Amino acid sequence: MDLNNKSFGIIGASNNPNKYGYKIVKALLKISPNIYPINPKESLILGQECFSDLKKISKKLDIIIFVTPPKITFEVLKKNFLRSNFFWFQPGSFDEEVINFCEQNGISYEEKKCIILESER
Repeated sequence: MDLNNKSFGIIGASNNPNKYGYKIVKALLKISPNIYPINPKESLILGQECFSDLKKISKKLDIIIFVTPPKITFEVLKKNFLRSNFFWFQPGSFDEEVINFCEQNGISYEEKKCIILESER
């Protein structure tokens, strides 16, 4: 999948350089200017406006990435699965319930690859 110049929503983005929510934002900024960090506790991440909720972003995004515990992933996914055509679940962000929901609703997703590694290709 070509990730260049796509629009990305990152659920679980972080200002903590030790967290993957930060590392993902940093990696994606190298390949696209269309980065939308989402975290209700932050206002700015790596110079990008941070949104408290996915619904605060007015456009449909190419890819929505989850860096959250499976329970949060499932809750956000249920309410927002029409906001993108593709969802990327980072390791540890999904469980059987998340995958079953995607399968039952015909949602395209990736759960076996790390977005950071893919963005460097």
